[in-house]
Amino acid sequence: MEKKQGFFSSLKEDVIRGLSPSRSRSNSLARTGSPMSGLLRRKKTSNQYYAGGGGYVAQPEPFIARSGSLRPVGEALAPLMEGPDPDGVEIGDSKRVGSGIGQWVKGQLSRSPSVTASYKRSDLRLLLGVMAAPLAPVHVNCNDPLPHLSIKDTPIETSSAQYILQQYTAASGGQKLQNSIRNAYAMGKLKMVACEYETATRTVKNRNGSKGAESGGFVLWQMNPDMWYVELAAGGSKVRAGCNGKLVWRHTPWLGSHTAKGPVRPLRRALQGLDPRTTASMFADARCIGEKNVNGEDCFILKLCTEPQTLKARSEGPAEIIRHVLFGYFSQKTGLLVRIEDSHLTRIQSNGGDAVYWETTIDSYLDDYRPVEGIMIAHSGRSVVTLFRFGEVAMSHTKTKMEEAWTIEEVAFNVPGLSVDCFIPPGDLKSGSIGETCELPQDEKGKTAIVLAAQRAKLAAAGNTIWKMEV
Repeated sequence: MEKKQGFFSSLKEDVIRGLSPSRSRSNSLARTGSPMSGLLRRKKTSNQYYAGGGGYVAQPEPFIARSGSLRPVGEALAPLMEGPDPDGVEIGDSKRVGSGIGQWVKGQLSRSPSVTASYKRSDLRLLLGVMAAPLAPVHVNCNDPLPHLSIKDTPIETSSAQYILQQYTAASGGQKLQNSIRNAYAMGKLKMVACEYETATRTVKNRNGSKGAESGGFVLWQMNPDMWYVELAAGGSKVRAGCNGKLVWRHTPWLGSHTAKGPVRPLRRALQGLDPRTTASMFADARCIGEKNVNGEDCFILKLCTEPQTLKARSEGPAEIIRHVLFGYFSQKTGLLVRIEDSHLTRIQSNGGDAVYWETTIDSYLDDYRPVEGIMIAHSGRSVVTLFRFGEVAMSHTKTKMEEAWTIEEVAFNVPGLSVDCFIPPGDLKSGSIGETCELPQDEKGKTAIVLAAQRAKLAAAGNTIWKMEV
């Protein structure tokens, strides 16, 4: 208990001096101190794009909730580099606070990045492009209350879904407690692997198992309303994505910084048991379509379909998103979300060629629910991603299967000092956008069409105002 008090007093002092995601990405000198400041400290680079603001004033007597155990105060973590060596070591088993990310930082990110090697590994690019920071299908407003439970003049599918969400909210900690959460922080480690590739004539499976997996970790910050920032590194590359409440942006080593098409949407990774309030709001307009047994638990199934106008806003040039459907599986025993599955279908019409269809399915299983100051958080899980490509030619289909397993090491609520300045977009981000299909593997015609669409978007935005950052 004495360690816990020492940790939080140190954290509070760091926060008062200006601890925040933007502060950690500033050009100021590196600091030592709390595990959070060490976790988010970055190596100074020439392309640093976050400006450090002044010190933030901590709120009086802040309420902080967290999970995980404790790390001795003053033990600074190694600086976070651009990315790990592709042949990095395994993540350590220590369970102290910051020790999970400390092992990852020291063992995975303390070496010089192997950018050339990562660029040659198309499987890693595909893993990070599709799995690192996918978005939820629709925009949600967490400040809106859930629909009032009504039976009269309401379809049974809708009223059943409302009842299930009421139970989920209660099981997750209750609406009053969830509404008291102003911001949140989470840190975890993960492993990604491309496990299977199938064509019309043969199937190739990854026989290396865990040896072929890419290990890494991520940090996630969230703040009301609609602001979030995630940073994920694995296998030699790092992906960053964020939202300032008005636009969603993303940065990858191979595409640089760009905005996402369509309306502001939550990060799907946050729906995987980390943000029950946003999850409930996401399914507010869903319908209950039946029941299913998931890993021995009987579950209700809620289905949410994306509106056509949202799909149109997310389409780009030759790529048209036809549908995006989200399924949530809620345990009848506990009321908690145990599985979330979404699938979207994209049609790509290249110049003078046949149409090609891509169906992307992400199926996530949530496990190890534990309370963090009353909020139920899923501390582990796994996702299976399937990319299915098909066209008018019957024998031209391909299917790629990828897997990710993650564990949550730390969670904190109402972190003092976090402000809107922490979610400023990159300085080199223009108002042009790139569609979601840029991350999918394309043939040469498909690549040309997508690249041309992206170039047109950038050229159209060349005369627009670049995002400015306040120093």
